[in-house]
Amino acid sequence: MKRLVVKIGSNILADSKEGLDTKRISSLASDISELHDTGYEIVVVSSGAVAAGMRKLGLKEKPRDIKLKQAAAAVGQSSLMWAYERSFGDHGKKVAQVLLTRDDFSDRKRYINSKNTLLTLLSYRVIPIINENDTVATDEIKFGDNDHLASLVASLVEAERLVILSDVEGLFTEDPKHSPVARLIECIETITPELENRAGGAGSDIGTGGMYSKILAAKRTVNHGILVNIISGRKDGLLKSLIGGKSVGTIFMPKKEKLSSKKGWIAYSSRSKGSLVIDEGAVKALAQGGKSLLPSGIVSVAGDFDTGDAVYCLDTKGNRIAKGLTNYSSSEIEKIKGRKTTEIEEILGYKYSEEAIHRDNLVLV
Repeated sequence: MKRLVVKIGSNILADSKEGLDTKRISSLASDISELHDTGYEIVVVSSGAVAAGMRKLGLKEKPRDIKLKQAAAAVGQSSLMWAYERSFGDHGKKVAQVLLTRDDFSDRKRYINSKNTLLTLLSYRVIPIINENDTVATDEIKFGDNDHLASLVASLVEAERLVILSDVEGLFTEDPKHSPVARLIECIETITPELENRAGGAGSDIGTGGMYSKILAAKRTVNHGILVNIISGRKDGLLKSLIGGKSVGTIFMPKKEKLSSKKGWIAYSSRSKGSLVIDEGAVKALAQGGKSLLPSGIVSVAGDFDTGDAVYCLDTKGNRIAKGLTNYSSSEIEKIKGRKTTEIEEILGYKYSEEAIHRDNLVLV
């Protein structure tokens, strides 16, 4: 399956003073259209709405006030889509605007609906242009940055590759903007804590994510068996060269044992409604034995959740061990925690399942 997700950051598309860079958008549309002509299905995750709105509203710096940021997004989104519509139209391509929030991924029904919509658009050879719905998003339903959104979209549409276009050529041993001896890391087999620390912190005054957010996005994506590339978004023809087999930027190799679509959704898209503290025996059963979580291994319950909600499983020191969909509500687990499965029906008067969380609905974290 030839399916790509291409993430384009604000610092590629816009400037705080000049607004949208329509020439860069036109160039990127040309590169993407060439790949589209070879049979690829392509989804674009694009930032830039807030930055475009800043210019229209006469704002000198990125707004911190959430209402002003939402207003800038509303004003800028139309300009962003018009730029894409016009640029892709020059190559005979159709585009569609898709605005998403965190809830579209955390709610299972909305997740499936979003997937069906995107796959239908791709079947009609339409190029979806996806952005976070900043106009209505609040901190509770925000992705944080479009690197995170792009990683979720890549798994949603089951892409073979996620390409992140950055203002640098890839991941370096040091910050290339400040170190003349910085060296490009061409291939990464495993994303380690040391690598995450090396990636540093925040990005520009336009975007919300730096290299660190791209590393986290890659970490999520490779667990789905999807290849990830970070390349420069400011050089014409680079995307085509990459897909053609040329070594460009930094490549993150996919995990051989990939998460299933359902477990990927549990791990990265579902929103936890609470947590269960489990004893040492249960930790070993989950982490080493691949077992289900039984009520007998539960020490305590936190949060207010219902049957089917996602919860974290923590050890007694507070470390996250797993995440899964519970078979019982928080009030029910409070009653059956530490008890044997044979006692569930006697305590509750009924029994949905012997397991608090079945292993098919549980992912190690």
